[in-house]
Amino acid sequence: MIIFLAAVCCTAWLYLIAFHGRFWSSGPVLREDKTFFINAKVAVVVPARDEAENIGRSLSSLLAQEYRGQLSIILVDDNSTDSTAKIAASLPNQGRLTIVSGQALPAGWSGKLWAVHQGLMQPEAQNSDYILLTDADIEHASTHVATLVYEAEINGQDLVSEMVRLHCSTPAERALIPAFIFFFQMLYPFAWVADPGRAVAGAAGGTMLIRRTALERIDGVHRIRHHLIDDCALALQIKSSGGKTWLGHAELARSLRVYADWREVWNMIARTAYVQLGHSPFMLLGCVAGMGLLYMAPVPLTLFGHGLTRALAAAAWLMMAIAFQPTLRRYGRSPLWGALLPGIAMFYLGATVASAFHHHMGRGGGWKNRTYPEAPSK
Repeated sequence: MIIFLAAVCCTAWLYLIAFHGRFWSSGPVLREDKTFFINAKVAVVVPARDEAENIGRSLSSLLAQEYRGQLSIILVDDNSTDSTAKIAASLPNQGRLTIVSGQALPAGWSGKLWAVHQGLMQPEAQNSDYILLTDADIEHASTHVATLVYEAEINGQDLVSEMVRLHCSTPAERALIPAFIFFFQMLYPFAWVADPGRAVAGAAGGTMLIRRTALERIDGVHRIRHHLIDDCALALQIKSSGGKTWLGHAELARSLRVYADWREVWNMIARTAYVQLGHSPFMLLGCVAGMGLLYMAPVPLTLFGHGLTRALAAAAWLMMAIAFQPTLRRYGRSPLWGALLPGIAMFYLGATVASAFHHHMGRGGGWKNRTYPEAPSK
């Protein structure tokens, strides 16, 4: 029985590395476009709630875009209690910037999507060719918008999304953030997202350039108004409607959000992990079993097994460490972190179980002083 378990672990990692959409790779990446000959109209919608710490740098990077076409930036101040709107209003180059005071959150909407919806209703967005949805804690290189639009125009994409480079400087971030990217790519292999023959649809909310006609085809964000994992839900709507999608890593955008300690990373995961599982106890059990088999079982089987059992388990442990290497290199981490992936996976699994516990205790997923005990009715 033990040798069978070791064989299953080894076979599972062989399959994942060879046939699971090259999820472990550090690409694709959009290279900086310097031609600037495309002049499509772009409206950037930035929902912001209590983002005084980052909004100045984020908006300044958007206002400084080197883009030949018409570029409008719409900041939706989602009832912030800090100086978010005041800081935004003080920035130069206001000709590109519209500040919208968000209305009260209606029943059936998540806070972020309600803010996005209000941004999409602005004339600048209604008259644009593309909508760029980005977060208020993202800093953009000056050629980022041009590069995104170039990809969409040249390759006919309806959605161009990037996993922006996350902040990875604090001890907690250095230990835990690369694995977040790794697990995300395992859930949404980028190659499969771009494959119209596969149902897998994913996006990263930090950067989502969307063709406005594609948004109109799916009724904007109204259909997904209650979703907490809004980026992937929107990507699914676009791809299901026949849209062409692309997902990759960003070299021209980075997150300014800092996770100071492990509790902040834990809370970030716990906020939506159970949502990812559809609030299903059976899916949670499957997640625990799958993570246990893939990441945890190889460790004791290697340390305490014998003969072929130990060899198979060690091979599984080695394969997961090797698969982790491109992500570690991307974030400048030591290759030795690959051997610690089982322990990091246990941390993520613990946060997922905590997410389920919070949900069933009625506390649900919370963000920016809002709590969603369950998905609102459609």
